Amino acid sequence: MELVVGLTKCLRKNVLGVSFRIFTIHTVNYTRLGEVGRLETPKIQGKYDTGQLFLHRVFGYRGVVLFPWLARVYDRDIPNKRDNQEEVNYNHVGKEVKGRTHTFYQVLIDSRDCPYIRAQTEAVTFLGNQDSSRSLYAIPGLDYVAHEDILPYTTTEKQPLQHELFDKFLMYYPDKDPPFGAQETLRAWQKKNHPWLELSDVHKETTENVRVTVIPFYMGCRESQATSVYWWRYCIRLENLGDLTVQLRERHWRIFSLSGTLETVRGRGVVGQEPVLSSSLPAFQYSSHVSLQAPSGHMWGTFRMEREDGYTFDCRIPPFSLESKNEDPGSSSGGITSN
Repeated sequence: MELVVGLTKCLRKNVLGVSFRIFTIHTVNYTRLGEVGRLETPKIQGKYDTGQLFLHRVFGYRGVVLFPWLARVYDRDIPNKRDNQEEVNYNHVGKEVKGRTHTFYQVLIDSRDCPYIRAQTEAVTFLGNQDSSRSLYAIPGLDYVAHEDILPYTTTEKQPLQHELFDKFLMYYPDKDPPFGAQETLRAWQKKNHPWLELSDVHKETTENVRVTVIPFYMGCRESQATSVYWWRYCIRLENLGDLTVQLRERHWRIFSLSGTLETVRGRGVVGQEPVLSSSLPAFQYSSHVSLQAPSGHMWGTFRMEREDGYTFDCRIPPFSLESKNEDPGSSSGGITSN
């Protein structure tokens, strides 16, 4: 955990305007500092280009931008007024939430940093693309990053990131800024998979200083002779914005399907863990999956949290829609599992 703590403290100093060189840990057996590059000024306006190296502001890992896109962010903590120029979402509790356009990025994570970050590094999943396949498969070391979480840096290394897709997707161009550009394989991969990669909606809500961010993704449909099953994955980040440590103890989901069914899912923790959110390690991120026998639905729920002073409370998970996209149907089936 020393890597995450150290980077988090250093990055906060940079935000306050203190310049320094970026260091990281190269071994798990003992602490050794080594220079990896020099921080640049984060962009307030505009977007980062393909090939931009960065540190993640929250999780501290090294990464590189593959491609950007725009998503709608529905933040239930921001007071909303009717505005004809921005999309409005009416959710099941009747609260009007305005969608604000925001830039997100698909990125690669440096494999050397994966053991130290509190986020699943195999969170990007796809349905099996064979007609007889009923399985999900994952691509390791991919993440979704909001614009404000990017801390850009430069380096003179020609191979600054360790990831099996780095050389397949990017090429070194010494005269470019950033000096890494997209290869045709990256463009072809993005074109083929962008319906399942590019998120469209992000939902946020804060309860008792714990912020929950949910990003749903449609994964596709599998058909059998009897029924069609639609699959989604969703990425959830929990962040402790307060000073007191909290721990996630239980989850409680409500899953509504357009077919008219309402299912309740309860359980201990998430993805087999009961993560602790402290001031030094305030964030945790994971992904899970859900399937419905209908092309759309809704999910919402709560996380039962326990604070270090013994106080327990239900942290709201913002309601979000499960919407399908037009596609060529495959085959196979699934069931509801929710973390």
